[in-house]
Order: sequence, then C-alpha cells, then structure tokens
Amino acid sequence: MKKLIEKTISSKRVFEGRFLSVRVDTVDLSNGRRATRDIVEHAGGVVIAAVTADKKIVLVRQFRQALGRVVLELPAGVLKKGEKERTAALRELEEETGFCAKKIKRVFSAYASPGYSNEMLHYYVADDLKQMKQQLDEDELVEVDLLPLNVCLKMIKAGKIKDNKTILGVWAIERWLKGG
Repeated sequence: MKKLIEKTISSKRVFEGRFLSVRVDTVDLSNGRRATRDIVEHAGGVVIAAVTADKKIVLVRQFRQALGRVVLELPAGVLKKGEKERTAALRELEEETGFCAKKIKRVFSAYASPGYSNEMLHYYVADDLKQMKQQLDEDELVEVDLLPLNVCLKMIKAGKIKDNKTILGVWAIERWLKGG
C-alpha cells in the first residue's frame, strides 16, 4: 500500500473560479519517478432523486455549455460555503424544480471523477412533494420534466440519458421504490 502513495513536491494554483479552482501538482512516485497532476478542487454538490405521489421522477432539462446541448438530468447543485448537504439538497430541489420535499433521505456519497477532482456528490431521495414555484438563479434556464421510472431506465439503456449523476440517482430510486 505504501508504494501507491505520491508525495507532493510542489503545488501551483492556476485558476480560481466561482465554485472550483485548478491546481497543478508535481509529485514524486514511489518508483523514483516524478509526475505532474492537474487537480480540480470543487466544493462538492448534491443530487436529488425526487419522486412524485404518482411515482414520476422529477428531472430538469437545461443547456450545458460544456457539451453544447440540452441535457436531461436530476436536479443538482453546488454546496455553498458552510452549507449542510441536506439543506443544499432541499434548496436545489425547490430552486430548480419548484418542488418542496417533506421527506428527504441521503442514500450515498461518491466522488464524481477522482482521477482529477476532489468533487464529492451527495445523493438524496426525496418524496412527499409539494408543488411550489421555481426560484431559478439569474443565469439558469431550466425546464421541469416528470417521467415514470421505466421510461428513465429505457432512456439510460438507449443512451438518451448520459449524465453519470442522473444514471446513479435513477438507479437509487429504482432500489428505493423496491424497498432497498
């Protein structure tokens, strides 16, 4: 196990953004070689798999500049500094979808892409929803979509839903609905 550890020799921050920063680390490997690592530092986020009373999954459609297209995904968002994960999940669900959850449960947490980022996503399942009004940020354009679980699963299988956090969240709903 010791031979897998990398020792940081130097670290340089090359970008500081609103919710992420990028640094370049120089590391010594246990085999005597030196390597460079590009690291994205991220505040972490929440993903909310919300289910309506008639067992439809609450999804959002929004344009994603990085992909150059509209993506269907579960509501999600970045943790604000000092914010508790559960609070962020409830906030993001209401802001993006207009739904308020009376019941919300954390189901797991997972690294988004540990090869280059420390971003941790916290997954929640929410139900007992009440329809309110969307409270989007000024720079957000989001459409809400309600789809049955079986449709979401077919879309994943057909490659129409390609967002990792959404795929994991839909599978979490499937397990949760089966009592798992």
